[in-house]
Amino acid sequence: MSHTVILEFKCNEGVGPGFLEMLLGALADTRAFEGCENVETYTDADDPDRIVLWEKWATRADQEAYLAWRTETGTSISSMTAPMMAEPPRFVHLEPQD
Repeated sequence: MSHTVILEFKCNEGVGPGFLEMLLGALADTRAFEGCENVETYTDADDPDRIVLWEKWATRADQEAYLAWRTETGTSISSMTAPMMAEPPRFVHLEPQD
């Protein structure tokens, strides 16, 4: 069964559109990574500085391997986004209940 992750970015005021543009450029590598089944990108309709990713991975281990790869290559979320963030990114790992 797939593993679902919600990733929420709260950007500094006015930074959301530029952050989204940068993020969209990085998602080709995410989508090509082993185990990535889907990534959808959303902007909060009431707050353009809040960006949300909805990710589907074959397993949680695949998603964790992806994060480790980002860290090893110097393209981790922290290194790429820290100056743009009003707060740290929030990961929510979901487990199906039905």
